[in-house]
Amino acid sequence: MNLSLLAKVAVVSSLILQSGCLYQSIGKSTGSFLHPVSGHDFVHIADDEWDRNNALLYFYRTHSQWAADEIEAPSVYIDDKHYFNIRADSFTWLEVSTGERHIAMRRPLLGLEGLGNFSLSLIADATLSVEPGRIYYLRYNELSEPEAPHPELDPEHPLASGDLQLVTREVAMAAGELVSTQFLNSDLLAPNHAATSIVEENEDAAYARDIERLEEERNEEIERLMAEGKYEDSPWYWPFGGGPSVPLESDRRIRERENAYAMLEKERERQQAMAEQASGGWWPF
Repeated sequence: MNLSLLAKVAVVSSLILQSGCLYQSIGKSTGSFLHPVSGHDFVHIADDEWDRNNALLYFYRTHSQWAADEIEAPSVYIDDKHYFNIRADSFTWLEVSTGERHIAMRRPLLGLEGLGNFSLSLIADATLSVEPGRIYYLRYNELSEPEAPHPELDPEHPLASGDLQLVTREVAMAAGELVSTQFLNSDLLAPNHAATSIVEENEDAAYARDIERLEEERNEEIERLMAEGKYEDSPWYWPFGGGPSVPLESDRRIRERENAYAMLEKERERQQAMAEQASGGWWPF
């Protein structure tokens, strides 16, 4: 290990001690040089394997000598959660909730990738708006550009250039790029959490983001009302009194979001109960 590598590890280690917001793929970042991909050849998943109310993301990485010689493979995050490390000549997929999905790729160093806003090597950082029933192809290659840009993307969009790009189905299938890849298996040397639906996780993340944003809006609304003289201070003898003299719009929006999420949770419970009933339920004997 050279001094530069040791210095980077020392920096990351010191930051870890100062913060709990850690990006890492320790034990999952094994690259193709140590562990070549050996899954089945590419094939689209069947239509009945995903819900057309959601969207489907395919990630694939084309061949290059760079990728084949890699010791550690880059990590892929959706909505700030790690799902897999993509090795040379591989593909995988994720069923996601519609709306805006945040996609990020980070290159690890001994499995460590960053803390908070600090990243050792941030390959991609983009928000992609996905629609129900649509399939999206994300191509990763450090050395070559796709044959054509995606016609629906603004040229300034982060996924319209760089190493990770959104491409059309035609581009993905051209010259056998995607079909020459193999499925990214999950195994002991390189476990992953891809090739599945992450819709509920996306919905939970969206709810948390919305509540955080609405709480910030509430604070701003209170500050505005105080400046307008529409906020009553609590009396000295009763510290729990006081407050705005008019209803807060942000409170109404928070209640609406909380009610919508409660209904979503009830629907999840209903669907789970139906699935258990269809399978015959649970029988301990």
